[in-house]
Amino acid sequence: MARAISTRRKVVWTGLAWLIGFLIFFPILWTFLTSFKTEGEAIASPPSFLFFRWTLENYHDILTSTRGETYFHYFMNSVIISVGSTVCGLIIAIPAAWAMAFSPTKHTKDVLMWMLSTKMLPPVGVLVPLYIIFRDLGLLDSRIGLVIVLTLINLPIIVWMLYTYFKEIPGEILEAARMDGASLMKEIIYVLTPMAVPGIASTLLLNVILAWNEAFWTLNLTTSKAAPLTAFIASYSSPEGLFYAKLSAASTMAIAPIVILGWFSQKQLVRGLTFGAVK
Repeated sequence: MARAISTRRKVVWTGLAWLIGFLIFFPILWTFLTSFKTEGEAIASPPSFLFFRWTLENYHDILTSTRGETYFHYFMNSVIISVGSTVCGLIIAIPAAWAMAFSPTKHTKDVLMWMLSTKMLPPVGVLVPLYIIFRDLGLLDSRIGLVIVLTLINLPIIVWMLYTYFKEIPGEILEAARMDGASLMKEIIYVLTPMAVPGIASTLLLNVILAWNEAFWTLNLTTSKAAPLTAFIASYSSPEGLFYAKLSAASTMAIAPIVILGWFSQKQLVRGLTFGAVK
């Protein structure tokens, strides 16, 4: 009897997990299917799920139209901005997290909470002053400007994650390195960083995803020269109307690289997120 109840409970929870997973995935699936519809079928009511005339017209238009000729320009902007902000964030966050994890003071937790509290500030609240600063410095519509902004807005998350991972590393190992004559820089580069590779890798992947999907700052601080794929998607919402099929195709092409990256790196991501959870 107990085994039957346990089996039934497991089936129920498994079914519930699959249901939640499908609900989360459904918008992506619907966007993917809509990208193969004509504009008329995309706005049809009731909508058709599978039984419609499949077409590659939307993808052809995106890659061959005047707007579509710059798709790879938007793509390269996304790659440069995401990777650049991630690398800059790690360069700043690794020493900061090391200091908080291994040389804490009575104000360390206050600093961490203050950093996290900055994520609670609505971005629109600092848009005008930041826009004026960027205008005066000549950083509007520039990759460097977006790298700086995305580095700063994601830095609290990077520091928090790395701090959590570093706290799980025994301090005695670093003390042994110091006794062997390792300098502070060598201690961080040759001892701490290799031991925290899973945590650093998961932090890197998460930051790339956050930077890749950032839309608010990219739409407000760029026009065309440094615009990433989020701006490419928004370009299909125009005064002439909202082109649902082409918008879905643009969205599919924009999210495909990051979905593929997440798929192939999911083991590393899960390993990093659970780093230090079990001793």
